Formats: sequence, C-alpha cells, structure tokens
Amino acid sequence: MLTANSAALREDNVVDIRDYVAGQENKGLLRFLTCGSVDDGKSTLIGRLLYDTKLIFEDQLATLERDSKKHGTAGDGIDFALLVDGLEAEREQGITIDVAYRFFATPKRKFIVADTPGHEQYTRNMATGASTADLAIVLVDARQGILPQTRRHSMIASLLGIRHIVLAVNKIDLVDFDRQVFERIAEEYRAFAEDLGFDTIQPIPISARHGDNIIVPSKNTAWYGGPSLIAHLETVDVDARVEDRPFRFPVQYVSRPDLDFRGFSGTVASGRVALGDRVTVAKSGRQSRVKQLVTHGGDLSEAVEGQAVTIVLEDEVELSRGNMLVGTEGRPHVADQFAANLVWFDEKPLLPGRAYILRTETDEVSATVSQLKHRRNINNFAQEAATSLELNEVGVCNFSLQAPIAFDAFSDNRATGAFILIDRLTNATVGAGMILRPLRRAANIHWQALDVTPQARAEIKHQKPAVLWFTGLSGSGKSTIANLLEKKLHASGRHTYILDGDNVRHGLNRDLGFTDEDRVENIRRVAETAKLMADAGLIVLVSFISPFRAERRMARELMNDGEFVEVFVDTPFDECAKRDPKGLYAKALKGEIQNFTGVDSPYEPPERADIHVSTVGRAPEDLVDQVEAWLKERGYC
Repeated sequence: MLTANSAALREDNVVDIRDYVAGQENKGLLRFLTCGSVDDGKSTLIGRLLYDTKLIFEDQLATLERDSKKHGTAGDGIDFALLVDGLEAEREQGITIDVAYRFFATPKRKFIVADTPGHEQYTRNMATGASTADLAIVLVDARQGILPQTRRHSMIASLLGIRHIVLAVNKIDLVDFDRQVFERIAEEYRAFAEDLGFDTIQPIPISARHGDNIIVPSKNTAWYGGPSLIAHLETVDVDARVEDRPFRFPVQYVSRPDLDFRGFSGTVASGRVALGDRVTVAKSGRQSRVKQLVTHGGDLSEAVEGQAVTIVLEDEVELSRGNMLVGTEGRPHVADQFAANLVWFDEKPLLPGRAYILRTETDEVSATVSQLKHRRNINNFAQEAATSLELNEVGVCNFSLQAPIAFDAFSDNRATGAFILIDRLTNATVGAGMILRPLRRAANIHWQALDVTPQARAEIKHQKPAVLWFTGLSGSGKSTIANLLEKKLHASGRHTYILDGDNVRHGLNRDLGFTDEDRVENIRRVAETAKLMADAGLIVLVSFISPFRAERRMARELMNDGEFVEVFVDTPFDECAKRDPKGLYAKALKGEIQNFTGVDSPYEPPERADIHVSTVGRAPEDLVDQVEAWLKERGYC
C-alpha cells in the first residue's frame, strides 16, 4: 500500500521523466560524419566521444576492454575504435569498411554521427555518410599532414552540400603537441579548401586516444585558444530555415485501402504544407488543394520537412510514385537533360554513351552521359579534359534521360537534387550525382506529331519491321551472312538495308576511334540510325562487333517490342585468327594494332541471343537458311 509520501515521490518521478523526454524532444539535432585518410583515427574519435559522454554501458565497456586485448592497437589501453568497427574484417585489418551510425547526446544537443571509411576503395561509403550530414569532421594525422584522400573527401563533402568543416588534427600527442605542426596543417587545409564553398572551417588539435580537446580544453595545448570539439559541435549553427524552402513531397506510395479513400504517402522533403493549401503535380502541372493530412497518430493541420504523411487532395489527379507534389510557387524543373557533378564508384570506367539506370528518391529512368565536360583534379581542383571517369574520380557531365523527371538543383534541395547510377547488367551502384542545372535546350525540343505511323509504313511494304543485330568477333562471318541474307530477302520482295561496321566508319562514325568510349558511341549512333530505319518499315541488318552487352541491351530497349533480333555469329577466337580475312589479327597479335577486340579489348558474348549460329564446319548459305527460317516462323518476312 502506497503512503502519501511514496505516492508523491512516484508522481514527482513521473513528472521528471516527462520533463526529461520533453527536453530531449526540444533539443536540436546535428548530423555529422568523420572522414579522412586511412588510420587517421576516425573510429577512435567516435569511440572516445561515446565514452566521454557516458553513453557506454558497463557490459559494453567490459566487452570493449576484452576486445581491445584481442584486436586492439592501443597497447594495454582501451581501443575505442572497436566500438564502431563492428565487422570482423574491420577488426582484423584495423580499418573501417562500412558506414557505422551512432547516436549520442549532450545537455545541449543530440547527434547522429556517421563513421565513414578512409580507404580509397570504399569512397562510395564515405559519400553515403556525407549525403545526409550537415557537418564533416575531417581528420588529419599530425605526422602525415594533408593526404590525397583528405582532399578527395573534402571535395566530396563540398559537392554533397556540407558547408561546415572541423579540421581535427589528430595524434597531436605523437608530435609533442607542437603548435607549429598544427598551424602549418591548418594553413595548408584552408588554402586548398578556399574554393570549396565551406561556410566555416574550425581547426582543432586533438588526441582521440587520450581525449585531448575532445570534451574540455587540454592543458597540453595551452597555446590553442579555440573550443573543444564537443563545444564546437554543440554551438555550430547549421540549421536551415525551413520556411524559406519550397514545398517538395516525393510520392512513395498511392494508398487505396478502399474505394472511398485515395491518398499519396511519402515524407515532406522540404518546406511545409497545410490544409487548404493549393499544390501542383510536378510533371503535369495539374493543381488541386490539400483536403486531409493523415498520419498514424491522427490527422494534422500542417506537415513540415521530415514528417511522414499521407496527403488527400480535393480532386482526382493522375499522380503516382516517381512524381512529386509541390507548391504552386517555386516549382521544380521537369526535363530529360541536365548537368550534374558525378562521383564514380565502379572499377570499370564511366563510358559516355552507355546506358545506365538513373534513380532518384522516387523515380527511375534509363539515362546516358551525353557529354563528359571535364574531370576535377583532387590536388588543385582544376578542370581537366577527360574521355572517361575512373574509380573515385569526380567530373561534371551532361545527362540525357529516356523520359523527363522532376528535380531541383542539388544546391537548392539535397533530397530532390541527388541521384545514383546503377549498372544495367550487374545492378551495382556505380556512381552518385548532384544535379547542377537543367539543360535549357531540352525544354525547347518536343516530339513532332506525325500522321503516318511506323505501322502504316510497314503495312504498305507487306512486312514486319525488324533490326537484325549481328554480333561476333572480327572475322566471324557477320558481314558475309548479313549480305547473303539481304540478297535473299530482296529477291523475295522485302525492303531491307544493311548497316555494316566498316562502311559506317567511312561516314557517320568516321570521327570515332576504337577505344572503349568510342566503341560505345559508335553503337549508340548506329542504334539510333537503325531505329529510324525500322520506323520507316524496313528490315535492317546491322553487322557490328558491338563487343559490350550493355550497348546491345541499350539498342534492344531503344526499339519497339519485337523489333530487335540479336544474332550471335559464334566463331571461336582461334578460328577467326586463322581466317583473318583483313590481316588484322596478325597485326594485333604483334602489337601493331591497339584496342583490338579479342586481343587487348574484351568481347562479351550474348548470354541469351535470339538466334545463335555456330559457323565452324557449316557453309554460310546454311546459316542464312537458319536465320531466314527463324524470321518466317515469327512473321517477319
């Protein structure tokens, strides 16, 4: 039975808890990341922050002490890096591979920190951590100074919209707390970061292992008059004014639980929206008013940036995932061409002209890099001419999309101005982009309506249009088979045309060489030409090595359903080299010809060709009969 005193005490505790929870909810939140080169102490710093802010439980501390003896690199002391380096591979190698997120709080602020890898191989993970951060702690080993990865991470942080930097000159104890070392590194960093657009750069000398200048100023650096790390993190002003940002609501899902309810679910990416507000469908321009704002906890009168909500409109409008609801003022761009900064993640280089999947927060569309304008030099940030981007390089590119998307410039809105590129064959993320601006010429070009359709053109020719895409090694017999097949089709009254690799390079593609980049552009132009001929109702025979699956797939997707027929002329390398009708293999094997397919440039054979013809031991006429029979069975001729 409760006494009056115990009941009052219990009530006081309830009130204290409520006050505590309310206080936590009212605290500001700072998202930041640690970055820099390998072994500069990023994980150790986060571990020290968690330890010094009393956010490690006793059992965690006991485990940490035990793991430090097994995996640690701090001698007999605690290795704080092990708090965040959770992967076994990370502990064994002593490096961070994945992005680790940790939460901690002080009396003044809440924090979410991303510990990102310093190894160049995992730059993509650093970009992931930076994509949502407001501030970056760039760690520098006082013994090593500014390294290439320091510059690369700083550039990526700038591109991803981070405007506040803490330059943490770590391991200052290993240079005897030398003031000159610290000031030299700080001066060098400010000099190279001058053009990166940071609002604040705060250099702090620290020892993550021993705690110098982490929570309180260190006596070992009496010459340093700036704030401790935690004091700066608690006070730096990174809050954006939400009311100044236009309303953006990418639709994630259309909610239809019954016939009487239709709502659009998602998270407010920026700005605010209230009941009765007039809103616009980004792609179509159709307008309506907000009728209801539904959440799991009940209806709202207003929703702001970061809130998940379902919006019900007064009117029936066409709207689905991949589109946005926006304010009537300050609408986003809608275009199928734009310029963007691009960070390349893949070990295979970026090839302009190759088709990739471009994915935004809610939309997905096929896209190509129509032009690589320049590459950024990480040492001096100079703009350099380039034909491709290699792993971890940064460049500015023009993109051409298969369909228009709604977007903002990344500098205006990080949520609606960012995208990733995905390889169409492997489904791997190969790049991350930040949109700079639409290409205005895209808004001035529209499809011209034509009264005579491709179907009408084909019907008058009494045939079904097709693009027969012959692929195989040089000397495999592609041109021979295509030429004989065209003769047979022509003799039977069919309307045909041959696009041959050698012939096209005398005219349309005479400006292209044989690098991977030029091969991609070569196929892109031929595919577009073949598409026009198929629209004219022709049966087009394309005879090209076309060594890359990605470009053959791009050509297939460019055509209408059923138009593209891939014919794999399968002849082994040794047989092609033996035939060598043009003497090219002999020169290539001697090193006299560079970038020769099958010798020093790869050929990717089709995995599921529509027609597979093996040439060894068979006459060309027999192979032509095989292809013709396939076409007749399916009504092409």
